[in-house]
This record gives sequence, structure tokens and C-alpha cells, in this order.
Amino acid sequence: MKNSLFSKVFGGYLVIICILLLFIPFISFKLIRTYYVNTLTENLKNIAITTSPQIVSFLEKQRFQEMDRFLKNLTGKINARITVIDKEGTVLADTEKDPSVMENHKIRPEVIDALSSGVGKSMRLSVTLEEEMLYVALPIDKNGTILGVVRMSIPLKQVNGLLRALQMRILLGIAIVTLLSIGIAFFLSRGLSKPIDTLASAAENLAKGKFDTRVYLQTSGELKGLETSFNEMAGRMEGLFGNLSRKNEELDTIVSSIQEILVVLDKDGRVKMTNESFRKALNNEDVQDKFYWEVMRCPDFSELIMKVKEERKHRTKEIEFRDKHYLCSVTFLSSKQEMVVVLYDITDLKNLERVKKDFVANISHELRTPLTAIKGFVETLEEEEDIKNVQYLEIIKRHTDRLMNIVNDLLLLSELEQAGTALEVEDVNLVSLTENILKVFEQGAKSKNIELKLIAGESMKVVRADSFKLEQMFINLLDNAIKYTEKGEVSISLRQEDLQSIIEIQDTGIGIPGSHLPRVFERFYVVDKSRSKKLGGTGLGLSIVKHIVLLHGGTIDVESSLGIGTKFTVILPKNESSCCKQNGIRG
Repeated sequence: MKNSLFSKVFGGYLVIICILLLFIPFISFKLIRTYYVNTLTENLKNIAITTSPQIVSFLEKQRFQEMDRFLKNLTGKINARITVIDKEGTVLADTEKDPSVMENHKIRPEVIDALSSGVGKSMRLSVTLEEEMLYVALPIDKNGTILGVVRMSIPLKQVNGLLRALQMRILLGIAIVTLLSIGIAFFLSRGLSKPIDTLASAAENLAKGKFDTRVYLQTSGELKGLETSFNEMAGRMEGLFGNLSRKNEELDTIVSSIQEILVVLDKDGRVKMTNESFRKALNNEDVQDKFYWEVMRCPDFSELIMKVKEERKHRTKEIEFRDKHYLCSVTFLSSKQEMVVVLYDITDLKNLERVKKDFVANISHELRTPLTAIKGFVETLEEEEDIKNVQYLEIIKRHTDRLMNIVNDLLLLSELEQAGTALEVEDVNLVSLTENILKVFEQGAKSKNIELKLIAGESMKVVRADSFKLEQMFINLLDNAIKYTEKGEVSISLRQEDLQSIIEIQDTGIGIPGSHLPRVFERFYVVDKSRSKKLGGTGLGLSIVKHIVLLHGGTIDVESSLGIGTKFTVILPKNESSCCKQNGIRG
């Protein structure tokens, strides 16, 4: 029971009882003694006052011996010693001793006080009787003249005997009260501590997860109310934790059933939670609480995590890990500073895409030769004078040219998409390059009454790039702009911002609906198929443009409004290292 509530409460009661039991006897004994002495003093004064008339009579007649005999006769009746002393301190009569042999009492304290203040009192050792006495002295007065002093005395051993007997009774009573108090304190302490101990034990069970714990106390008042509140709290906790457990089980089931790889990283980058797919991908390695770079040694993944952590927003990126391709999606949770990573296995899609690209590249190579032959024979037939059905030859020629354009674009796109594509890097003056390309489109623009504009900033600098591929980029963008513009203008803006060259090609054409903008850079994607077929479009031009920009380490964006026009913005870095760090470079 060390340091228990019962020990503390019971110990407190015992301390209070002990203090009271030590304090009460000390005070009570002193008060009782004082009261008893004061009572005796008053009794002695009364006796002295009663005997004073007879003593005055004897003193006036100077019959001292008769007075002495008279007082000795009173000894058995009043149970006190009487001494008569004149003003000079001479003992004239005494109930216990012969006055003639007694010494002078003028310097006795009680005598001095009686002569000076009217009443004298003292407790001291009697020289005559050799025991402690209580003395009370009063002056003997006759018509205002003091004749002497009558002194009353009683042995204090009688008082002390009475007090000792009284003290024994008091101590006996205190002992009985002490035992009763200890018993009452024990039961009070037990009655208070036992319910609280029960509640404490129940609370400990709750802390251990035993939510079915309930308390039933044999008490009333506040503790009964506490019992009710505790049981209600336990019931609610049982319900809440039951719901929480079911939700956790449902969440675990859902997470385990997700086929994609799921990882949750804490704010320090440690693995906090994973699903079964992740464990299978890592051959059931123990990854809990490990840093993500210890688990997934993939530079692209680490770069994506750091970017999301810095920007605190959702990001996706394709990564390659353990010979598989994944689309990695990372979401930042601001509330907990955590990140949720989902890896979609796109290996099969990538393989299918590679097969499709290989097929397109191969079929393009195979089609190029027969298409060239067909075109040659058509041109030969056109040279003959008596050829019939010329319009059919025009149709064959037009469609052959369109097929050859598609084949050439596909071969170029396959070349650009091939890993390690080499760029012929050199110093390129964008202003000069653009001026030369505009000359190619002057005739076509003039035929549609379209004005071509070049706006070049004075601070334009030379860029390190592949001039041939940049030329292809400009041609495709300008060709599209002129094709889809019926009137107005096509402008090219060149400007320099820090180490970046910014190219903007804007037209006043028909524009592109907003729903189509995210897909305009996809292969074979056309906004208006009938118009594209009429104008001879292949749907590959913008895809080629995007790949050329990416090969140079740049970015391309498009803005468009229906009926107002379209603007393509290309941003190219100046330094060579940032342009083509992952591509083959020759220059």
C-alpha cells in the first residue's frame, strides 16, 4: 500500500489525531491546574475574611496567646494553616508552629503584596514546613488602620494529588478517544480510497485496451456520479474504438487489394506504410521506417520526391525501376507533412508503344520505295501529250504526295523518339534563321493576303542548338499557322530573358477549342479532321515540334481562343549542357 491513496488519507488522519492528542493534554492540564489554584485561592481568601473579626479583637487587646490557641482549635475545621503577622513581620500566631520560634515574615512575597496592594499570593517552598505551599495573605484592617496580616496557606501536595488523579482520568479518556478516532479514520480512509482504487484500476484497464471494463461502487454522492460518468465514457470509447477498428480493417483491406504500388512517406522521407504490391515488387524486403532512397535506388524517383517536397503540390513522372516502367504519382499531404506515392506499372503499355513505333518505322521504310516509284511513274505519264483522264493522275499524285509526307514525318518522328538521338549542335542565330524561313512562306501567305511579321529583340543572343531541327520546328509551326488562318497576320516574336530564348508564333486564325488543347501534341491528333484532310495535314507536325523542343531541353506551351487565334510559346535554354544532357551531341 506504499504511496497509495489509503496510506496518504489514513496517514493524514493519524497526523491530525497525534497533533491534537499532544496539544490538548498540555493545554488542558495547565488550564485545570490554574483553575484549581484560583479556586483554592478564593476559598482561602473567604476563610481569611471570615476569621478577621475575631483576630482584630485579639490584636486590639494584645491577647496573642489566646489568639494562638483559638487558631489552633480551628485547624481541624478549616483544613488550612493560618498565620497572623504584625506590620513588622513578627509572627503573632500560627496553627502549625510555635510563633515564638518562627522567624520574621516581613520579607515574605505574599506579606509584602498584602501590605502594599491588599492581596498577596505566592506558591513556594515553606522554610518552616519544608514543603511547597500556596500562600494567600490579606491585611487586617480596623477603621482604615492596618493592624497586621492574616496569611492562609495550604500544601500543594494535596492539589498535585488531585490533579494527578484528574490527569489519569483525562489520559484514559484521551486513549479511548484516540482508539475511536483511529478506527473512524481507518473506515473513512478505506471508504474514500477503495472506490478511487477501483476507478484507478478500471482506468488502467481502459488504457490497456479493455474497453468492456465497467465500475460498480457501493457508495453514493459524488463518487456515484463519477461511477456513472466513467461507465458512460467507457461505453463511448468502446463504440468509438470499435468503429475505428472496423474502419482500419476496411482501410487495410482496401490498401492491400490495390494492385498498384502504394507507399506513404513521413516528413523525414521514411517509409511509413506500404501495401502488398510494394512488398512483392521488393521481394518482401523489410522496408518499414527506412528512408525511401535506401528502398528505391532510382535517381528519377528521388528527384520527383524532392521536387514535390519543395513545391508541396501533386506531381507525376515516368520512372524506370528494376527493369520495369512506372507512372509515379506523388501527392503532398499538408496536414501531416507526408507524401503518398502511387506507382502504376506501365511496362506493358511501354512495350506496346515500342512495338507500335517499331512497326510504324518499319512500315514507313517499306512504303517509301513504292511511293517514290508511283510518284515517278505519275510524273512520267503527265509528260505524255495524248494522256487521257488527266484528272485521275492529279488525284493519284495528290494522294501519293500526302502519303509520302506522312511517311517522311513518321520516319522523322521515329528518329526523334529514338533514345540517344544525336543533335548537330552549333551556334545558331535565331533572327537570321527565322528570316530565311519566312522567305519560304512569303508566296503562300501573300496568296491568302496574310501579313508575316518578325519582331526581334535587340538583346537576342546566339544559342547552342541543332539548326536543321530548329528549322523543321519553325516550318511546322508556320505551316500550321498559315494553313488555319484565312485573314490577318502571322507574327514571330523573338526575345531574350536571362539565359533563355523565348519564341512566340501567333496567328489570327480559327483557333483551337479549349478541350482539344491538352492533346494537340499527340501523334495523328487533329482538331478538325475534314479540314485537315482537305489541307493535307498529317497530324504529326506538332508532335515533331514537341520532340525537337524537348531534345533541346526546352518547353512548349499553347494558348488559343476560338475565332481569335493561337499562340505557341517555345522556351530554349542558352547553354549547351542544359539543352541536351541526355541526348547524343555532335558539334
